[in-house]
Amino acid sequence: MARLAGTSTAVVSYVINNGPRPVAPATRERVLAAIQELGYRPNSVAQAMASRRTNLIGMVVPDARQPFFAELSHAVERVASERGKLVLIGNSDYTGERELHYVRAFLGMRVSGLILVSQGPSERAVEEFAAHGDARVVLLHRRPEDSDGVAVVTEDVLGAEQAVRHLLEHGHAEVACLGGPVAAPAPGDPVVDHIEGWRRALRASGAGGRLLEAPFDRYGAYRFAVGLLRSPDRPRALFCSTDDQAIGVLRAAREVGLSVPGDLAVAGFDDIAEAAFADPPLTTVATDRDGMARAAVDLVLDDSLLVPGSDTPRVRRFPSSLVVRRSCGCG
Repeated sequence: MARLAGTSTAVVSYVINNGPRPVAPATRERVLAAIQELGYRPNSVAQAMASRRTNLIGMVVPDARQPFFAELSHAVERVASERGKLVLIGNSDYTGERELHYVRAFLGMRVSGLILVSQGPSERAVEEFAAHGDARVVLLHRRPEDSDGVAVVTEDVLGAEQAVRHLLEHGHAEVACLGGPVAAPAPGDPVVDHIEGWRRALRASGAGGRLLEAPFDRYGAYRFAVGLLRSPDRPRALFCSTDDQAIGVLRAAREVGLSVPGDLAVAGFDDIAEAAFADPPLTTVATDRDGMARAAVDLVLDDSLLVPGSDTPRVRRFPSSLVVRRSCGCG
C-alpha cells in the first residue's frame, strides 16, 4: 500500500489512524486512493495486540429494558461513535455477580475504558479494577465513595427536593415517596439521593409522608400501586424515585378508578421520553443525559487520569431541573 501511494508505511499508518502526525492533503488523497484500490480493511485484533487497547468501550447498566438506562446507553453510544469507538453493553440485573461477570469480561477484552452504571461496585469488582492497573473506569449516574473515584453525576438531592416542594405547594399535607426495593442501595446511589431530597423537603415544610418500598420498573411498581391505591390510607400525593415507577402508578390509578391529579398527584424523576406522553403528562425532574454521556466518554478516554497527581477534575456534575406538567395538579 505504501509503495502504491508513493510514501512510507509510517505515513500510511498516520492516515489510517488519523494521527498522531498530520499528513499533507495531497499525500492523504494518494493513501486513501491506494486503500480503495487494494480493498484494505484495518485489522482491529492486530491493532489491539499492538496497542494493548481495542476501540471498544464497555458499559454495564442495571437493566437496559428500563427507558432511562436505554436512553443513557444510546447517548453514550452516539458520543462514542463520534470518537471512533464501539460500545459493548451488559445488563447487571441489579446483582453484584452479573456486574462482576461483565467487568471481568470487558476488562479482559482490553476495552479502552469501562463506564459503570452501578448501585455500588462490589469489593470483587474493585479488585478487578486494581488487577488491571491501566483500567479506566468511570461511574455514571452515581457518586464515588472515595476521592480518587472518577464519576459523572447530577444534582439528584436538589432535584428531588424541588419536585416534592412543588407537590407541597399544591396544598398537600403529606407526600409519600416510592423508593426502591427492600435491599437498599448504598450511599451515593441516585435513588438514595432522591429519598434524601424528599426528606429535606418534608423537614423544611413540616409536612408528613411515608417511605414506600417498590420495584424500580413500571410493572412491579404498577402491581404494588394497585394494592396501595385501594387501601383506605392511600396517599393523595406521591413522589416516585423514577419515571418508570410513576408510569406504573398512573396505570394503577386508572385501574382502581382514581383520577390524576384530582384524586392523586404524582411526580417522578428522570424525564424519560415517555413522561411527556403519559396520561396525564408527568411532572418530573430532567437531567442532561446527553451532556453526562459526553462527559463519561471524555473521562473514560482521558489518559491523564492514570497519571498520579493529575489535576484533571475527576467528578463532573450536572444540574437537574423541574419539568412541570399536569400530573401534579398544574393546568
